Amino acid sequence: MEIKISQTPMGQITADCIAVVVLDHNTAKAKNAKAEARLTSTDLALAEAASQVLASGDVSAKSMETVFLHAPNGLLAKRLLLIGGDKTGKFNAETLRKAAGTAVRAMKSKELRSLAFVLPENTGANTAEYAVAITEGAILGDFDPNYYHSDKVDLSLQLFTIVSDAKTDQAAVKRGVEYGRIVGESQNFTRDLVNEPGNKMTPTIMGERAKKMAAEVGLKCEVWSTDKIKELKMGAFWSVSQGSEEPPALIVLEYTPVGAPAEPCVGLVGKGITFDSGGISIKPSEGMEKMKYDMAGGGAMLGAMRAIALLKPNVRVKAIVCASENMPDGKAQKPGDVQFAMNGKSIEIINTDAEGRLVLADGLCYARQLGCTHLIDAATLTGACVVALGMVHAGVFSNDAEMTNRFMAAHKDAGEKFWQLPLDEEYSDMIRSNIADMVNSGGRWGGAVTAAKFLQEFVDDKPWIHLDIAGVAWTEENKPWIPKGPSGIAVRSLVKFVEGFAK
Repeated sequence: MEIKISQTPMGQITADCIAVVVLDHNTAKAKNAKAEARLTSTDLALAEAASQVLASGDVSAKSMETVFLHAPNGLLAKRLLLIGGDKTGKFNAETLRKAAGTAVRAMKSKELRSLAFVLPENTGANTAEYAVAITEGAILGDFDPNYYHSDKVDLSLQLFTIVSDAKTDQAAVKRGVEYGRIVGESQNFTRDLVNEPGNKMTPTIMGERAKKMAAEVGLKCEVWSTDKIKELKMGAFWSVSQGSEEPPALIVLEYTPVGAPAEPCVGLVGKGITFDSGGISIKPSEGMEKMKYDMAGGGAMLGAMRAIALLKPNVRVKAIVCASENMPDGKAQKPGDVQFAMNGKSIEIINTDAEGRLVLADGLCYARQLGCTHLIDAATLTGACVVALGMVHAGVFSNDAEMTNRFMAAHKDAGEKFWQLPLDEEYSDMIRSNIADMVNSGGRWGGAVTAAKFLQEFVDDKPWIHLDIAGVAWTEENKPWIPKGPSGIAVRSLVKFVEGFAK
Protein backbone atom coordinates (compact mmCIF):
# COMPACT_ATOMS: atom_id res chain seq x y z
CA MET A 1 0.00 0.00 0.00
CA GLU A 2 1.43 3.35 -1.06
CA ILE A 3 0.95 6.10 1.53
CA LYS A 4 1.01 9.78 0.56
CA ILE A 5 0.27 13.09 2.22
CA SER A 6 -1.52 15.97 0.58
CA GLN A 7 -3.02 19.41 1.13
CA THR A 8 -5.17 19.26 -1.99
CA PRO A 9 -8.57 20.93 -1.43
CA MET A 10 -11.20 18.27 -0.74
CA GLY A 11 -13.27 19.21 -3.75
CA GLN A 12 -10.36 18.45 -6.08
CA ILE A 13 -9.45 14.98 -4.78
CA THR A 14 -10.07 12.22 -7.31
CA ALA A 15 -9.99 9.11 -5.13
CA ASP A 16 -12.46 6.26 -5.00
CA CYS A 17 -13.44 7.59 -1.61
CA ILE A 18 -12.78 10.34 0.94
CA ALA A 19 -13.15 9.32 4.60
CA VAL A 20 -13.73 11.77 7.43
CA VAL A 21 -14.40 11.24 11.14
CA VAL A 22 -17.68 12.51 12.57
CA LEU A 23 -17.99 13.38 16.27
CA ASP A 24 -21.03 13.79 18.48
CA HIS A 25 -20.96 17.27 20.04
CA ASN A 26 -24.02 16.72 22.22
CA THR A 27 -22.73 16.72 25.81
CA ALA A 28 -26.05 15.60 27.32
CA LYS A 29 -25.68 12.39 29.37
CA ALA A 30 -29.19 11.06 28.81
CA LYS A 31 -29.21 7.74 26.94
CA ASN A 32 -31.82 8.95 24.46
CA ALA A 33 -30.10 12.28 23.77
CA LYS A 34 -30.01 12.95 20.03
CA ALA A 35 -26.55 13.14 18.51
CA GLU A 36 -25.17 16.41 17.17
CA ALA A 37 -22.91 14.92 14.51
CA ARG A 38 -20.29 17.20 13.00
CA LEU A 39 -17.35 16.63 10.70
CA THR A 40 -13.81 17.00 12.03
CA SER A 41 -13.15 19.29 9.07
CA THR A 42 -14.55 22.69 8.14
CA ASP A 43 -13.78 22.26 4.44
CA LEU A 44 -16.69 23.79 2.55
CA ALA A 45 -16.86 21.07 -0.11
CA LEU A 46 -17.04 18.33 2.53
CA ALA A 47 -19.58 20.29 4.53
CA GLU A 48 -21.80 20.70 1.48
CA ALA A 49 -21.52 17.03 0.52
CA ALA A 50 -22.46 15.84 4.01
CA SER A 51 -24.95 18.55 4.94
CA GLN A 52 -28.18 16.71 4.12
CA VAL A 53 -27.35 13.44 5.83
CA LEU A 54 -26.03 15.24 8.92
CA ALA A 55 -29.13 17.44 9.06
CA SER A 56 -31.38 14.39 8.77
CA GLY A 57 -30.14 13.00 12.08
CA ASP A 58 -29.37 9.65 10.46
CA VAL A 59 -25.71 9.89 11.51
CA SER A 60 -25.26 9.14 15.20
CA ALA A 61 -21.43 9.33 15.27
CA LYS A 62 -21.46 6.08 17.25
CA SER A 63 -17.98 4.62 17.49
CA MET A 64 -16.91 3.19 14.10
CA GLU A 65 -20.38 3.60 12.55
CA THR A 66 -19.96 3.95 8.78
CA VAL A 67 -22.17 5.81 6.32
CA PHE A 68 -21.33 5.84 2.60
CA LEU A 69 -22.53 8.70 0.39
CA HIS A 70 -22.31 8.00 -3.36
CA ALA A 71 -21.57 10.69 -5.96
CA PRO A 72 -21.42 13.36 -3.24
CA ASN A 73 -22.29 16.89 -4.33
CA GLY A 74 -19.32 19.17 -4.85
CA LEU A 75 -16.68 16.41 -4.72
CA LEU A 76 -14.75 14.75 -7.52
CA ALA A 77 -14.29 11.67 -5.33
CA LYS A 78 -16.79 8.94 -6.13
CA ARG A 79 -17.79 8.39 -2.50
CA LEU A 80 -17.71 10.08 0.89
CA LEU A 81 -17.38 7.84 3.95
CA LEU A 82 -18.43 9.18 7.34
CA ILE A 83 -16.92 7.29 10.27
CA GLY A 84 -18.29 7.69 13.77
CA GLY A 85 -15.75 8.75 16.39
CA ASP A 86 -18.09 8.84 19.41
CA LYS A 87 -18.37 11.85 21.75
CA THR A 88 -15.95 14.75 21.33
CA GLY A 89 -14.62 14.16 24.85
CA LYS A 90 -13.52 10.64 23.91
CA PHE A 91 -11.64 11.64 20.78
CA ASN A 92 -7.94 10.70 20.76
CA ALA A 93 -5.26 9.04 18.65
CA GLU A 94 -6.79 5.61 19.23
CA THR A 95 -10.04 6.88 17.70
CA LEU A 96 -8.11 7.78 14.56
CA ARG A 97 -6.21 4.49 14.52
CA LYS A 98 -9.46 2.54 14.58
CA ALA A 99 -11.18 4.90 12.16
CA ALA A 100 -8.40 4.52 9.59
CA GLY A 101 -8.57 0.75 9.94
CA THR A 102 -12.35 0.87 9.62
CA ALA A 103 -12.10 2.97 6.48
CA VAL A 104 -9.62 0.56 4.88
CA ARG A 105 -11.73 -2.49 5.80
CA ALA A 106 -14.81 -0.80 4.32
CA MET A 107 -12.91 -0.10 1.10
CA LYS A 108 -11.66 -3.68 0.81
CA SER A 109 -15.18 -5.01 1.23
CA LYS A 110 -16.20 -3.04 -1.87
CA GLU A 111 -13.00 -3.79 -3.82
CA LEU A 112 -12.05 -0.11 -3.94
CA ARG A 113 -8.37 0.76 -4.31
CA SER A 114 -7.75 4.44 -3.46
CA LEU A 115 -8.74 6.24 -0.27
CA ALA A 116 -8.16 9.77 1.01
CA PHE A 117 -8.41 10.08 4.80
CA VAL A 118 -8.99 13.51 6.30
CA LEU A 119 -6.69 14.51 9.15
CA PRO A 120 -8.84 16.35 11.71
CA GLU A 121 -8.25 20.10 11.86
CA ASN A 122 -6.53 22.05 14.63
CA THR A 123 -4.36 19.11 15.69
CA GLY A 124 -1.54 21.41 16.84
CA ALA A 125 1.08 19.59 18.89
CA ASN A 126 -0.75 16.31 18.24
CA THR A 127 -0.28 16.46 14.46
CA ALA A 128 2.55 13.91 14.27
CA GLU A 129 0.86 11.64 16.85
CA TYR A 130 -2.39 11.66 14.87
CA ALA A 131 -0.56 10.98 11.61
CA VAL A 132 1.16 8.02 13.27
CA ALA A 133 -2.16 6.61 14.44
CA ILE A 134 -3.86 7.02 11.06
CA THR A 135 -0.96 5.36 9.25
CA GLU A 136 -0.76 2.46 11.69
CA GLY A 137 -4.51 1.95 11.57
CA ALA A 138 -4.56 1.87 7.77
CA ILE A 139 -1.72 -0.66 7.57
CA LEU A 140 -3.22 -2.88 10.27
CA GLY A 141 -6.64 -2.73 8.62
CA ASP A 142 -5.16 -3.82 5.29
CA PHE A 143 -4.00 -7.17 6.71
CA ASP A 144 -6.01 -10.30 5.83
CA PRO A 145 -5.41 -13.77 7.32
CA ASN A 146 -6.82 -15.83 4.41
CA TYR A 147 -3.37 -17.01 3.30
CA TYR A 148 -4.29 -20.37 1.88
CA HIS A 149 -7.65 -19.74 0.19
CA SER A 150 -7.42 -21.33 -3.26
CA ASP A 151 -9.57 -18.53 -4.71
CA LYS A 152 -7.87 -15.71 -2.82
CA VAL A 153 -8.02 -12.32 -4.53
CA ASP A 154 -5.69 -9.53 -3.47
CA LEU A 155 -7.95 -6.71 -2.30
CA SER A 156 -5.19 -4.67 -0.69
CA LEU A 157 -5.60 -0.93 -0.89
CA GLN A 158 -3.27 0.53 -3.51
CA LEU A 159 -3.18 4.19 -2.43
CA PHE A 160 -3.87 5.73 0.98
CA THR A 161 -3.58 9.51 1.19
CA ILE A 162 -3.68 11.55 4.38
CA VAL A 163 -5.19 14.92 3.54
CA SER A 164 -4.84 17.96 5.77
CA ASP A 165 -5.79 21.62 5.53
CA ALA A 166 -3.37 24.36 4.52
CA LYS A 167 -2.63 25.33 8.13
CA THR A 168 -1.37 21.89 9.19
CA ASP A 169 2.37 21.35 9.68
CA GLN A 170 3.27 19.08 6.77
CA ALA A 171 6.68 18.26 8.23
CA ALA A 172 4.97 16.88 11.34
CA VAL A 173 2.57 14.85 9.20
CA LYS A 174 5.49 13.43 7.24
CA ARG A 175 7.34 12.44 10.44
CA GLY A 176 4.21 10.77 11.73
CA VAL A 177 3.61 8.84 8.52
CA GLU A 178 7.19 7.57 8.38
CA TYR A 179 7.06 6.42 12.00
CA GLY A 180 3.60 4.89 11.65
CA ARG A 181 4.57 3.02 8.49
CA ILE A 182 7.58 1.39 10.19
CA VAL A 183 5.67 0.39 13.30
CA GLY A 184 2.52 -0.69 11.44
CA GLU A 185 4.47 -2.85 9.00
CA SER A 186 6.45 -4.34 11.90
CA GLN A 187 3.24 -5.20 13.73
CA ASN A 188 1.99 -6.86 10.54
CA PHE A 189 5.30 -8.75 10.33
CA THR A 190 4.46 -10.20 13.75
CA ARG A 191 0.89 -10.96 12.68
CA ASP A 192 2.26 -12.71 9.61
CA LEU A 193 4.40 -15.01 11.78
CA VAL A 194 1.57 -15.73 14.21
CA ASN A 195 -0.95 -16.40 11.45
CA GLU A 196 1.03 -19.25 9.90
CA PRO A 197 -0.07 -22.80 10.80
CA GLY A 198 2.26 -25.01 12.79
CA ASN A 199 3.46 -26.93 9.75
CA LYS A 200 4.40 -23.65 8.05
CA MET A 201 5.96 -22.02 11.13
CA THR A 202 8.19 -24.56 12.83
CA PRO A 203 10.99 -23.39 15.15
CA THR A 204 13.43 -23.77 12.26
CA ILE A 205 11.28 -21.70 9.93
CA MET A 206 10.81 -19.06 12.62
CA GLY A 207 14.57 -18.83 12.90
CA GLU A 208 14.91 -18.50 9.13
CA ARG A 209 12.30 -15.74 9.04
CA ALA A 210 14.17 -13.93 11.83
CA LYS A 211 17.45 -14.18 9.90
CA LYS A 212 15.87 -12.86 6.71
CA MET A 213 14.29 -9.92 8.52
CA ALA A 214 17.53 -9.14 10.36
CA ALA A 215 19.47 -9.04 7.10
CA GLU A 216 16.91 -6.66 5.59
CA VAL A 217 17.03 -4.12 8.44
CA GLY A 218 20.65 -4.46 9.59
CA LEU A 219 20.39 -6.50 12.79
CA LYS A 220 22.89 -9.07 13.97
CA CYS A 221 21.17 -12.46 14.17
CA GLU A 222 22.25 -15.89 15.34
CA VAL A 223 20.05 -18.97 15.40
CA TRP A 224 21.16 -21.97 17.46
CA SER A 225 19.59 -25.36 18.02
CA THR A 226 19.93 -28.48 20.15
CA ASP A 227 23.72 -28.58 20.59
CA LYS A 228 23.94 -24.96 21.73
CA ILE A 229 20.95 -25.33 24.04
CA LYS A 230 22.61 -28.31 25.72
CA GLU A 231 25.99 -26.55 25.81
CA LEU A 232 24.37 -23.64 27.67
CA LYS A 233 22.71 -26.12 30.04
CA MET A 234 19.25 -24.82 29.18
CA GLY A 235 17.55 -27.84 30.71
CA ALA A 236 14.19 -26.13 31.09
CA PHE A 237 14.09 -25.09 27.42
CA TRP A 238 15.30 -28.48 26.21
CA SER A 239 12.77 -30.34 28.36
CA VAL A 240 9.96 -28.82 26.29
CA SER A 241 11.72 -29.52 23.00
CA GLN A 242 12.67 -33.14 23.65
CA GLY A 243 9.23 -34.50 22.78
CA SER A 244 9.14 -33.14 19.24
CA GLU A 245 10.65 -34.35 15.98
CA GLU A 246 11.15 -30.67 15.11
CA PRO A 247 14.42 -29.27 16.51
CA PRO A 248 14.21 -26.16 18.72
CA ALA A 249 15.62 -22.77 17.77
CA LEU A 250 17.35 -20.29 20.05
CA ILE A 251 17.00 -17.00 18.17
CA VAL A 252 19.24 -14.11 19.24
CA LEU A 253 19.00 -10.63 17.69
CA GLU A 254 21.23 -7.69 18.57
CA TYR A 255 20.79 -3.99 17.90
CA THR A 256 23.89 -1.96 18.79
CA PRO A 257 23.81 1.61 17.45
CA VAL A 258 27.13 3.39 17.03
CA GLY A 259 27.89 5.53 20.06
CA ALA A 260 25.22 4.01 22.29
CA PRO A 261 26.28 3.66 25.95
CA ALA A 262 27.06 0.19 27.30
CA GLU A 263 24.12 0.53 29.68
CA PRO A 264 21.23 0.29 29.66
CA CYS A 265 20.95 -2.79 27.50
CA VAL A 266 17.33 -3.85 27.13
CA GLY A 267 16.63 -7.57 26.85
CA LEU A 268 13.46 -8.66 25.03
CA VAL A 269 12.63 -12.31 25.76
CA GLY A 270 9.83 -14.06 23.88
CA LYS A 271 8.04 -17.38 24.19
CA GLY A 272 8.14 -19.08 20.79
CA ILE A 273 6.06 -22.24 21.12
CA THR A 274 5.16 -22.73 17.46
CA PHE A 275 2.59 -25.38 18.38
CA ASP A 276 1.41 -26.38 21.84
CA SER A 277 -0.38 -29.70 22.18
CA GLY A 278 0.12 -29.59 25.94
CA GLY A 279 2.62 -32.45 25.80
CA ILE A 280 1.80 -35.47 27.97
CA SER A 281 -0.69 -33.24 29.82
CA ILE A 282 -2.46 -32.95 26.49
CA LYS A 283 -4.98 -30.22 25.84
CA PRO A 284 -8.63 -30.87 24.93
CA SER A 285 -9.09 -31.16 21.17
CA GLU A 286 -11.56 -28.28 20.99
CA GLY A 287 -9.71 -25.13 20.02
CA MET A 288 -6.31 -26.81 19.88
CA GLU A 289 -5.84 -25.62 16.30
CA LYS A 290 -5.36 -22.09 17.65
CA MET A 291 -2.30 -23.21 19.56
CA LYS A 292 -0.28 -22.21 16.51
CA TYR A 293 -0.36 -18.72 18.03
CA ASP A 294 1.47 -19.79 21.19
CA MET A 295 4.56 -18.14 19.69
CA ALA A 296 2.93 -14.70 19.66
CA GLY A 297 5.22 -13.42 22.42
CA GLY A 298 8.30 -14.39 20.42
CA GLY A 299 6.71 -12.97 17.29
CA ALA A 300 6.12 -9.66 19.08
CA MET A 301 9.79 -9.46 20.02
CA LEU A 302 10.84 -10.04 16.40
CA GLY A 303 8.42 -7.39 15.17
CA ALA A 304 9.61 -4.94 17.80
CA MET A 305 13.24 -5.54 16.83
CA ARG A 306 12.38 -4.86 13.18
CA ALA A 307 10.88 -1.51 14.10
CA ILE A 308 13.72 -0.63 16.47
CA ALA A 309 16.32 -1.32 13.78
CA LEU A 310 14.54 1.04 11.37
CA LEU A 311 13.73 3.79 13.90
CA LYS A 312 17.28 3.71 15.31
CA PRO A 313 16.88 4.77 18.96
CA ASN A 314 20.22 5.30 20.73
CA VAL A 315 20.00 2.33 23.09
CA ARG A 316 21.35 -1.21 22.96
CA VAL A 317 18.74 -3.95 22.62
CA LYS A 318 18.99 -7.73 22.48
CA ALA A 319 16.14 -10.13 21.79
CA ILE A 320 16.07 -13.80 22.75
CA VAL A 321 13.29 -16.00 21.37
CA CYS A 322 13.10 -19.59 22.58
CA ALA A 323 11.25 -21.46 19.83
CA SER A 324 10.02 -25.02 20.23
CA GLU A 325 7.08 -27.36 19.76
CA ASN A 326 5.43 -28.97 22.80
CA MET A 327 4.44 -32.47 21.74
CA PRO A 328 3.49 -35.80 23.46
CA ASP A 329 6.16 -38.02 21.91
CA GLY A 330 7.61 -41.08 23.64
CA LYS A 331 10.64 -38.93 24.47
CA ALA A 332 8.54 -36.12 25.94
CA GLN A 333 8.99 -35.11 29.55
CA LYS A 334 6.44 -36.45 32.03
CA PRO A 335 4.62 -35.01 35.01
CA GLY A 336 6.86 -35.63 37.99
CA ASP A 337 10.12 -35.20 36.10
CA VAL A 338 12.73 -32.81 37.52
CA GLN A 339 14.55 -30.44 35.17
CA PHE A 340 17.43 -28.04 35.73
CA ALA A 341 17.37 -24.52 34.32
CA MET A 342 20.39 -22.60 33.06
CA ASN A 343 20.95 -20.97 36.46
CA GLY A 344 21.03 -24.37 38.19
CA LYS A 345 17.60 -24.17 39.81
CA SER A 346 15.61 -27.40 39.83
CA ILE A 347 12.02 -27.59 38.62
CA GLU A 348 9.47 -30.32 39.30
CA ILE A 349 7.20 -30.71 36.31
CA ILE A 350 3.63 -30.79 37.59
CA ASN A 351 1.98 -30.07 34.25
CA THR A 352 3.72 -30.36 30.88
CA ASP A 353 1.24 -27.83 29.50
CA ALA A 354 2.90 -25.17 31.68
CA GLU A 355 5.77 -25.15 29.19
CA GLY A 356 6.00 -21.48 28.24
CA ARG A 357 7.51 -20.51 31.58
CA LEU A 358 10.14 -23.21 31.13
CA VAL A 359 11.49 -21.84 27.87
CA LEU A 360 11.26 -18.26 29.18
CA ALA A 361 13.20 -19.23 32.32
CA ASP A 362 16.26 -20.12 30.28
CA GLY A 363 15.67 -17.21 27.91
CA LEU A 364 15.76 -14.77 30.83
CA CYS A 365 18.92 -16.39 32.20
CA TYR A 366 20.59 -16.13 28.81
CA ALA A 367 19.59 -12.48 28.42
CA ARG A 368 21.36 -11.75 31.70
CA GLN A 369 24.41 -13.70 30.54
CA LEU A 370 24.50 -11.59 27.36
CA GLY A 371 24.69 -8.42 29.47
CA CYS A 372 21.11 -7.19 29.42
CA THR A 373 20.50 -4.83 32.32
CA HIS A 374 16.72 -4.46 31.94
CA LEU A 375 14.48 -7.38 31.02
CA ILE A 376 11.00 -7.61 29.54
CA ASP A 377 9.35 -10.83 28.39
CA ALA A 378 6.13 -11.49 26.51
CA ALA A 379 4.16 -14.70 26.27
CA THR A 380 0.75 -16.21 25.71
CA LEU A 381 1.37 -17.71 29.10
CA THR A 382 -1.78 -18.48 31.08
CA GLY A 383 -5.48 -19.04 30.67
CA ALA A 384 -5.74 -17.61 34.18
CA CYS A 385 -4.82 -14.18 32.85
CA VAL A 386 -7.67 -14.46 30.35
CA VAL A 387 -10.03 -15.32 33.21
CA ALA A 388 -8.80 -12.28 35.15
CA LEU A 389 -8.76 -9.70 32.36
CA GLY A 390 -10.81 -11.20 29.55
CA MET A 391 -9.90 -10.41 25.97
CA VAL A 392 -9.45 -6.69 26.56
CA HIS A 393 -6.26 -6.15 28.57
CA ALA A 394 -2.97 -8.03 28.70
CA GLY A 395 -1.40 -8.58 32.11
CA VAL A 396 1.67 -6.76 33.43
CA PHE A 397 3.86 -8.03 36.27
CA SER A 398 7.07 -6.40 37.46
CA ASN A 399 9.66 -6.35 40.22
CA ASP A 400 10.58 -2.71 39.64
CA ALA A 401 8.37 0.37 40.02
CA GLU A 402 10.41 2.56 37.67
CA MET A 403 10.30 -0.08 34.93
CA THR A 404 6.57 -0.42 35.44
CA ASN A 405 6.01 3.31 35.17
CA ARG A 406 8.05 3.38 31.97
CA PHE A 407 6.01 0.61 30.42
CA MET A 408 2.63 1.90 31.55
CA ALA A 409 3.40 5.27 29.95
CA ALA A 410 4.65 3.50 26.80
CA HIS A 411 1.56 1.36 26.28
CA LYS A 412 -0.74 4.34 26.71
CA ASP A 413 1.22 6.25 24.08
CA ALA A 414 1.03 3.20 21.82
CA GLY A 415 -2.74 2.79 22.23
CA GLU A 416 -2.54 -0.77 23.59
CA LYS A 417 -4.26 -2.04 26.73
CA PHE A 418 -2.35 -3.58 29.64
CA TRP A 419 -3.24 -3.89 33.31
CA GLN A 420 -0.86 -4.43 36.20
CA LEU A 421 -1.46 -7.46 38.43
CA PRO A 422 0.15 -8.18 41.83
CA LEU A 423 3.39 -10.01 42.46
CA ASP A 424 3.31 -10.32 46.27
CA GLU A 425 5.79 -12.62 47.95
CA GLU A 426 3.02 -14.78 49.44
CA TYR A 427 2.44 -16.27 45.98
CA SER A 428 5.93 -17.80 46.07
CA ASP A 429 4.73 -20.38 48.57
CA MET A 430 2.38 -21.76 45.91
CA ILE A 431 5.25 -22.84 43.64
CA ARG A 432 7.45 -24.58 46.22
CA SER A 433 8.27 -28.24 45.63
CA ASN A 434 9.07 -31.00 48.08
CA ILE A 435 11.57 -32.64 45.74
CA ALA A 436 12.97 -29.62 43.83
CA ASP A 437 13.36 -25.87 44.20
CA MET A 438 10.00 -25.17 42.63
CA VAL A 439 7.10 -26.61 40.66
CA ASN A 440 6.22 -25.38 37.20
CA SER A 441 2.53 -24.94 38.05
CA GLY A 442 1.07 -23.41 41.18
CA GLY A 443 -2.43 -24.73 40.53
CA ARG A 444 -5.66 -23.09 39.57
CA TRP A 445 -5.89 -20.16 41.96
CA GLY A 446 -3.89 -17.08 41.02
CA GLY A 447 -2.43 -18.96 38.08
CA ALA A 448 -1.26 -15.88 36.19
CA VAL A 449 0.50 -14.57 39.29
CA THR A 450 2.20 -17.85 40.21
CA ALA A 451 3.43 -18.17 36.62
CA ALA A 452 4.97 -14.70 36.91
CA LYS A 453 6.48 -15.60 40.31
CA PHE A 454 8.06 -18.63 38.64
CA LEU A 455 9.70 -16.39 36.02
CA GLN A 456 10.92 -14.00 38.70
CA GLU A 457 13.17 -16.80 39.99
CA PHE A 458 15.30 -16.38 36.85
CA VAL A 459 15.81 -12.61 36.63
CA ASP A 460 18.13 -12.31 39.63
CA ASP A 461 18.11 -8.64 40.70
CA LYS A 462 17.57 -7.15 37.25
CA PRO A 463 14.63 -4.79 36.69
CA TRP A 464 12.06 -6.93 34.90
CA ILE A 465 8.57 -6.88 33.40
CA HIS A 466 6.48 -9.86 32.34
CA LEU A 467 3.65 -9.43 29.82
CA ASP A 468 0.99 -12.13 29.72
CA ILE A 469 -0.73 -11.58 26.36
CA ALA A 470 -2.75 -14.80 26.25
CA GLY A 471 -6.16 -13.12 26.01
CA VAL A 472 -5.34 -10.52 23.37
CA ALA A 473 -2.83 -12.12 20.98
CA TRP A 474 -5.68 -13.45 18.85
CA THR A 475 -8.77 -11.43 17.88
CA GLU A 476 -11.65 -13.86 18.17
CA GLU A 477 -14.08 -12.05 15.88
CA ASN A 478 -14.02 -9.55 13.05
CA LYS A 479 -14.05 -5.94 14.16
CA PRO A 480 -14.69 -2.94 11.91
CA TRP A 481 -11.00 -1.96 12.02
CA ILE A 482 -9.28 -5.35 12.17
CA PRO A 483 -10.10 -8.86 10.96
CA LYS A 484 -10.36 -11.97 13.09
CA GLY A 485 -6.92 -13.43 13.63
CA PRO A 486 -3.53 -12.38 15.02
CA SER A 487 -3.43 -8.96 16.67
CA GLY A 488 0.30 -8.30 16.91
CA ILE A 489 -0.22 -7.04 20.48
CA ALA A 490 2.76 -5.54 22.33
CA VAL A 491 4.84 -4.53 19.29
CA ARG A 492 3.87 -0.85 19.53
CA SER A 493 4.26 -0.76 23.30
CA LEU A 494 7.65 -2.48 23.22
CA VAL A 495 8.93 0.04 20.67
CA LYS A 496 7.77 2.98 22.79
CA PHE A 497 9.23 1.32 25.88
CA VAL A 498 12.66 0.92 24.28
CA GLU A 499 12.57 4.46 22.88
CA GLY A 500 12.01 5.71 26.42
CA PHE A 501 15.46 4.46 27.41
CA ALA A 502 17.02 6.35 24.52
CA LYS A 503 15.55 9.60 25.83
